[in-house]
Amino acid sequence: MFSRLKDFIPRRTKGVGIELAPERINIAQLRKQGNTFKLTTLSSLEVPEGVFQEGKIADAPTLAQLIQTAMAESKIKAKRVATSVPMREAVIRIIPVPAELDDKELRDMVLNHEAGLYLPYPREEVDVDYQKLDIIVDEDGIEKVQVLLVATKKEVTDTYLDTFQQAGLQVDVLEINSFALIRTLREQLRQFAPQEAAVLVDIEFDSTEIAIIVNGVPQFNRTVPIGTFQLQSSLSRAMNLPTSRNTELLQGMTIPVNTSVDTARPGATAINPGMAALLRVLGELADELRRSIDFYLNQSENLEVAQLLLAGPGAGIGKLDEFFTQRLSLPATQIDPVGALALQVDQEIPEVQRPALGTVLGLGLREV
Repeated sequence: MFSRLKDFIPRRTKGVGIELAPERINIAQLRKQGNTFKLTTLSSLEVPEGVFQEGKIADAPTLAQLIQTAMAESKIKAKRVATSVPMREAVIRIIPVPAELDDKELRDMVLNHEAGLYLPYPREEVDVDYQKLDIIVDEDGIEKVQVLLVATKKEVTDTYLDTFQQAGLQVDVLEINSFALIRTLREQLRQFAPQEAAVLVDIEFDSTEIAIIVNGVPQFNRTVPIGTFQLQSSLSRAMNLPTSRNTELLQGMTIPVNTSVDTARPGATAINPGMAALLRVLGELADELRRSIDFYLNQSENLEVAQLLLAGPGAGIGKLDEFFTQRLSLPATQIDPVGALALQVDQEIPEVQRPALGTVLGLGLREV
């Protein structure tokens, strides 16, 4: 049975992109205007604690009501939407299959035969989709087609589809959030050579999703349990402040990248305890990034990491790019999907907020 994970090829519809996250619902609607795109709607609605648990939808009826509220406040009447599931809920693999297969044979082989060999779950428990990539020649001189295989557990797919159904909406596209994010960065990604990898670092509310991308395709992915909530909680505890789900405080902060913090000796630095605590957690995240990069490079030949691309709400922290550049000795940049897509906007979107918009804009772009 073919997957409910929709195909990766965009279609012209009049839908809207909706990003569901543990702390917020983001909505974006774009329209084609000449050779560019115009952002006609961009809105966000806070999600209360308990609706998501450990990154999963735990209270679908409440979330459905919030989606309805967000749509009403945005004055959007579309009934078809594009949305995404977190990368940590997906299995992403690149597999080789015989090049001589026609489309029907390829589909049968990938979905009914090969998928079961590469998935950690029984085939009947997952929804699977795929996309053909490049032709390669293997070590035996045989031509193969590389196929991008994507799967999520059916219980995850069902939860998302049911939530939107309760909200009176039809899911036109259900994809992985990193794919939506990559869509907003495709022009930047085209600047890298085939032997150069870009590392997409998506710092979300309760986790950071790491995707190593080569030729515009994610080759490696990993989720680290450090996000804006963990960053701000560490900051708040050090400053004797109450812990809050609202992490806007982080967006107003700037990292002192030239300050050396000895995490083994608390109080050994002149910076305030809150910043010292924040730097320690960011240091842990940098260490996890280094481990992921080293692991991938050790399995790859003639490949180098060209750049870190920082995305998500956590990427809005001032000078975070300089912090990672200094810590990892790799060039890092905070993404600006509004600029990358050359979007026409009616209202100014602060630069500090732009890295958080990559996924929802990518979903909206999918629906244009």
